[in-house]
Amino acid sequence: MEKDRISKRFKILEPILNERLRRHFAAAEAMSIGRGGITLVAEATGVSRRAITEGCKEIKNIGKEAFESKIIRKKGAGRKRAVENQPLLLKELEKLIEPYTRGDPESPLRWTCKSVRKLSKELIKRGFEASHNLVAVLLKDAGYSLQSNQKSLEGSSHPDRNRQFEHINTNLHARGRHNEA
Repeated sequence: MEKDRISKRFKILEPILNERLRRHFAAAEAMSIGRGGITLVAEATGVSRRAITEGCKEIKNIGKEAFESKIIRKKGAGRKRAVENQPLLLKELEKLIEPYTRGDPESPLRWTCKSVRKLSKELIKRGFEASHNLVAVLLKDAGYSLQSNQKSLEGSSHPDRNRQFEHINTNLHARGRHNEA
């Protein structure tokens, strides 16, 4: 059966095909079949009908310069950034880290005690898709440096150390609003 032969050829080549070559292989198979070829090849390979149709157009309009091009994906193609798909993600992340952040010149005292994994779990609880890797990238893009959650000096810390810093931060913010700092 034609579909099985197409599927076998595709499986042999699939590991070495990039996105453009995958589209062109499927398009060439569909064009060689003729009517109904796009549907048959889509079923045999798993390549979308839209991608095969686009591949057919590219092959028909192809010139030598198209083969020399290093660009595989059209400009603007591909998955959107997480912040584009989830516009409130950055604001929610800021809310989570605001009281635990340090190093921002806008604030008299800011620090971060939460790990990217804890922040990720909290964002997921709030309905966002945010892996710890994404959180790390977002923090880095926003100018935060990731600091280890370890003490640099020996000795035990006070059990309420974090609460003390929150209290100091709250007082500094309150005084800052009244220019009492």
